[in-house]
Amino acid sequence: MSKPELISFELCPFVQRSVITLLEKDQEFDITYIDLANKPEWFLNISPSGKVPVLRIGDSVVFESAVINEYLDETTPPSLHPNDPLKKAVNRAWIEFSSQLNMDMFHWLRAEDKAQMEEKQSGMMSHLKQVEDQLGEGPFFNGETFRLVDAAYAPYFMRLELIADKVEAHCLESLPKCLAWHTAMKEKESVIKSVIPTFKENFLDYVAANSGYISKSM
Repeated sequence: MSKPELISFELCPFVQRSVITLLEKDQEFDITYIDLANKPEWFLNISPSGKVPVLRIGDSVVFESAVINEYLDETTPPSLHPNDPLKKAVNRAWIEFSSQLNMDMFHWLRAEDKAQMEEKQSGMMSHLKQVEDQLGEGPFFNGETFRLVDAAYAPYFMRLELIADKVEAHCLESLPKCLAWHTAMKEKESVIKSVIPTFKENFLDYVAANSGYISKSM
């Protein structure tokens, strides 16, 4: 089988999920970065939605991060899902929920004024509280073992911490389990190495360049 190629945008949290999974699997892979503001024609020809990530294996293409990660999990043992079918289904459901938090952050960063920003932050906090209520003793979602569900949330928490430090919106202070979970995940080598060396600077520049209320506080 040919080495998989992950097609990526440097700041995309969904791409980062798949990079974490590839690193956890100790899977060799190539990564190709594109400019989402100027998508190359060859990329549009293989990505039906025009979104990243896309995983290319030979002549075959897989898109959507959750599907990519499921493929990687099935083809490269050991599995990063719980063995129990019900626990596995619960994990998959909460992986899907993580996409809601990424959308919450997207809208929060683009809120036009303070009132709208506080409204979007409140909605995001409500969703984070739902996650908090699902967590056990940790350090990860299912306990001692890092799973696909952890890979799904690590990019969101990484970005939330960077923004919180800049605008003093310390969202996790009231959510001790989420904070402990984030602390455990960000110390994982696969998470640390899942972003480019200049990720922090690039991400904060990206946020500051937005026209939203939060960018004015940075």
